[in-house]
Amino acid sequence: MMKIGIAGTGAVGGYFGGLLALAGNSIVFLTRGKNYEFMKKHGLVIETNQEMKKVQGNFTNHIDEFADVDLVVFAVKSNDTKEMATKLKPYLKEDARILTLQNGVDNEECLADILGRERILSAAAYIQAQMKNTGIIMQIGNPPFFLIGSYDNQKNKDFLDRLSDICNEAEIHVHLSNHIMEAKWKKLIWNVTFNPLSALIEDSIASILDDEGLLAAAKRICKESIQVARLAGVDIDDSYIESIISQGQLARDHQTSMLQDRLKGKPMELESIGGFILHKGKELGIETPTIDTIYHLLKYSEKEKISHIHGSHYVK
Repeated sequence: MMKIGIAGTGAVGGYFGGLLALAGNSIVFLTRGKNYEFMKKHGLVIETNQEMKKVQGNFTNHIDEFADVDLVVFAVKSNDTKEMATKLKPYLKEDARILTLQNGVDNEECLADILGRERILSAAAYIQAQMKNTGIIMQIGNPPFFLIGSYDNQKNKDFLDRLSDICNEAEIHVHLSNHIMEAKWKKLIWNVTFNPLSALIEDSIASILDDEGLLAAAKRICKESIQVARLAGVDIDDSYIESIISQGQLARDHQTSMLQDRLKGKPMELESIGGFILHKGKELGIETPTIDTIYHLLKYSEKEKISHIHGSHYVK
């Protein structure tokens, strides 16, 4: 038996932990606010195209309940990585592993610096899910699957094999990868292609694909990202652009995570998605003009929204 803590019971973490709980595993769900109040009373609800599943379990807002977990599934927004890892550190067992399901490719390094490189696992999560309402996760589209690997060493092979078996028994489709960071880079390129643009226009991927100008912009973003990835050591060529667009067609009605956050008035993962590529490009001497433009438009609009909320917005 493996005891697992879900740090961040949102759409992805809740889906992953919910299916594990339904399969009889011991799961601690860390959540807060209205979601905590709902789940404590009613449990967690997962809706799919086929059925509705209700998950009962240990829903908590106390980090000290992670003291005896064997694995932390790290599923908070990238903006909260450092804060959450720092809070968790005093409570975790020395041999507890941390599996990040987060977007981007920079969370692993942050987690390694705080919690220790040898215990960090990473996953590329291919899932279309969102919080439909308080305590209710809606998963649409193709069945989700997760590529999972060890961040920086081979010491975790036995643990990964065990985790893979547990996940697949819970009908979570998991494949192990010896090149997890390359997979994460490829997923990041998909995210950079569609996330910031969908957040900017406040519409789904379909609107990008069906508009000639927006599709051209998406392809420019993708090309810029591939150039940065290639210089960063990722084996990838320009033909990957068409693969990204084809993958987008399979998720036409999906609201990207940045779009969901923008529509709910929450901070977007702008730095971990668009900002990372932009800054890595500057570091490597590559210009990324399309990404640069959309990044700064979103950054300004987010700053203006925060200023307005705090009462410092003014008319010029």
